Formats: sequence, structure tokens, C-alpha cells
Amino acid sequence: MPTEAAAEARERRYHIEPFLDYLALERGLRPGTLAAYRADIRRFASYLADRDLAEPGTVGHRVLHEYQAHMRSAGLAPTTIRRAQSALRAYFGFLAAEGIVVDDPTDRMDRPVAAKKLPEFLTQAEAARVVEAVDPDSPAYWRDRAVLELLYATGMRVSELTRLSLGDVDLETGNCLVFGKGGKERIVPVGTVALGVVRRYLASVRPEMDRGRARGAFFLNQRGGRLSRMSIWTIVTRAAGRAGVDRAISPHTLRHSCATHLLEGGADLAAVQEMLGHADISTTQIYTHLDREYLRETHRRYHPRSQG
Repeated sequence: MPTEAAAEARERRYHIEPFLDYLALERGLRPGTLAAYRADIRRFASYLADRDLAEPGTVGHRVLHEYQAHMRSAGLAPTTIRRAQSALRAYFGFLAAEGIVVDDPTDRMDRPVAAKKLPEFLTQAEAARVVEAVDPDSPAYWRDRAVLELLYATGMRVSELTRLSLGDVDLETGNCLVFGKGGKERIVPVGTVALGVVRRYLASVRPEMDRGRARGAFFLNQRGGRLSRMSIWTIVTRAAGRAGVDRAISPHTLRHSCATHLLEGGADLAAVQEMLGHADISTTQIYTHLDREYLRETHRRYHPRSQG
């Protein structure tokens, strides 16, 4: 049994905590799913440590194949193994996106067949309430409001928002240069309302926060450094509470809401794919299913002959 210090060193060596932060703050996983993924990755890290594989970059296809055989021989249930496979894909996808590993060894791993889960999203009225629900007495009001407006207006991932630099938002054209997964760039329109809030933040709040350590970062914290993922998650959850949204939401919820509302308004699927930075249009298509689910539920609730 490893000591507490050894367990902590292993967590750092395999980048487990940053991965869990990514799952919670960017993908918006529910606490139960997050706890299951944590257990899956810790089990995998223990397996690697027992075989003197000190870093995730040393893992290849053979190691993953042997690990899957190990799970089966340990008597784990098929559902547990499928979930572990999903956790490993998410884990190595995160490591590859962060530049920690060069190759993703899960590309040859068997893919469990599972129904796609429809993402959580806000109604248009809820989204409007959330982005406007910043504490008016806060000295960081315009910064927090700009964070919320940009997340909803552009559908950016929270990691993309934290990476924004001053030159990435063009106030003249109303466009934003976003650096997505794998360093891919895309141009995203911001919109008049969000642009107006961003101007207020840049004029009245950011100069007060800048203590010479910003290095061109767009969103700053109170110490003058780059705003973190956790801080953005806190801004979103506090605004949701003030707006009276009685379910858990994350920054990713605003991304889902942006995509859903664009398609509801008649936006072209390929345009939404480009705006969100999806590599495959099938990822974007899930929002059309979500839209149909919403229509079916609306019909069920309000049509007089929907439940004969």
C-alpha cells in the first residue's frame, strides 16, 4: 500500500488532478461520473506504477491491450471496463491536447457501443438571466459579465477562454481569434451585446487589475495574473445561483446552450461546427437531436391530443 506522500507523487506524475479539473470545469461531468473516472484513472496509474512505467508518455498500444486483459482477468464487470475505456480515452485526449504526450495510444482501443447522451443546456430565457446575474456591487462586475457574455456568445471552451490574449479580440471587426484543441485556430464572431460588455471591462476593470504581470492575458484575476479555469467555473456557478437556475451548470453548459440556440434559430450545421471548433460534424449533430427532443417534449406538454 503506497504512503500518502507516494500516492500524491504518483498523482502529480500522471497529471491526474489537472485531468479531473478538465473533466469538471470544461466537460461539466456530474459528481458521480467524475468520482468514477477518478477511480478508473487512479487504478490505471497504479497498474503503470507497479510496472515501473513512470510517465503516461511511456504508454503504448501494447500496454493498453495488456491493461484491458488485466481488468477482465480481475473480474471487473463489462460495464466497469467500458467506463474505464471511456475514462482512458478522455485522459489521453486531455494529455495530447496539453502537449504532455505526443501520441494518443487509445486510437486502437475497442470502442464500446453506447448511446450518445444529450448535453445539458439552458433555455434562452435562462441563459439571458445567467449572463446578466453578476453581483452589481462587485468591483469585478464587468470582468465577470464579460466572461459570461463571451462564453455564451461564442461557445468557447473554458480552456480557450483562459488562453485569450489582448490581441485575440478585435473590437473593430467584432471577431475573436480562438486557439482550440491541438493548437487549431478559428475565427468566431462575438456579437454586439458581448462586445459592448468586453469594451467596458477593458476600459474600466482590466487596467485596475493589471500589475505588470499580465503578459498580455485578456482576463485577469485580482493579483494581476491570468484568470484560471476554476475562477471561471466559480463565476458561472455563482451567476446561475443568482439567476435562480436550480440545477448544476458549468461553463460547458453555456457552450451547449450557444450551439442549441444557434440551431434553434436556423443556423447552418456546418457553420455551428466551424464556430465551436468540432473536428467532426457528427459531434455537432447531437445538438439537432437535442433540438428534436425539445420539440417532442414541448408537444407532449402542450398539445391537447399528445397523450390520448
